[in-house]
Amino acid sequence: MKEILKKLRKYEIRVRKAINSQMQGDFQSIFKGSGLEFDDVRTYQYGDDIRTIDWNVTAKGHGTYVKTFKEEKEQTVFFVLDVSASQEIGKAGNQKIDIGKEITALLSLSALKENSQVGVLCYSDQKEKYIKPAKGARHSYEIVNALFTLKTQSRKTNLSAAIRYTLDILKRKSVIFLISDFVDENYIHQLKGMARKHDLIVIQLFDQRESAFPSLGIVPLYDKESGKNIWVNTSSSHFRKIISKTYIKNTEELVDFCHRNDTSYLAVDTHDDYVPKLIKLFKYRNKTSAQRAW
Repeated sequence: MKEILKKLRKYEIRVRKAINSQMQGDFQSIFKGSGLEFDDVRTYQYGDDIRTIDWNVTAKGHGTYVKTFKEEKEQTVFFVLDVSASQEIGKAGNQKIDIGKEITALLSLSALKENSQVGVLCYSDQKEKYIKPAKGARHSYEIVNALFTLKTQSRKTNLSAAIRYTLDILKRKSVIFLISDFVDENYIHQLKGMARKHDLIVIQLFDQRESAFPSLGIVPLYDKESGKNIWVNTSSSHFRKIISKTYIKNTEELVDFCHRNDTSYLAVDTHDDYVPKLIKLFKYRNKTSAQRAW
């Protein structure tokens, strides 16, 4: 556990230094969401952003009204981590599940240092571990310990159920990190609801073998979720095209969803150093956050 914490601290310092060195003014928090919640309405004044007009109140015919907001005093950062068996792809110690746990732990430590409340949900097709949002150094150790000692009860995937569970838990707008390989179906509708209510960040984990399967001839493939062996001809061009097209199609649909729903998206390969990608993501989020504030 000490080695894990040491590694995470090193990564955290890299992220924080890179972000803070290029931030100005008050936009130094790498977890800054909208930071605002609805307060009241007032009469429209020249120069007000038309996007803040409250059309429901305005429609009553007593004038044009805009929404006013107040800054949230407390930011909740919540992590939804897919821990199903499909995550167990990659080199030993560097599988998708390992990278997912590291990213969750790293960002949890950083968020807690920003005085945010942090919560974690580990999900397969059922709740595997839920840590209620809280603050403090003790809470950070609880999260890291829970992640790296977790023994899952199920090997299947149900992202839709994980999203529904999260929406039931979180009543106020929060920053949500959904970390998964997104090898599942019928979750987009629920994901849309999450994107509308919260500040959603999608992190898709993948291994190169999922898009470019090695040519090994006729071999048995073990489906970790079903526990069955399936014999396939991995040298077949047809098989290899299906693998590649399926991966590309799923990824393109997810990226398109994020673009249309103002959701941050990041793809992380198990072979890459994910820290520079996280830094790039948060630089972009801080930049857009500052632009919205102006």
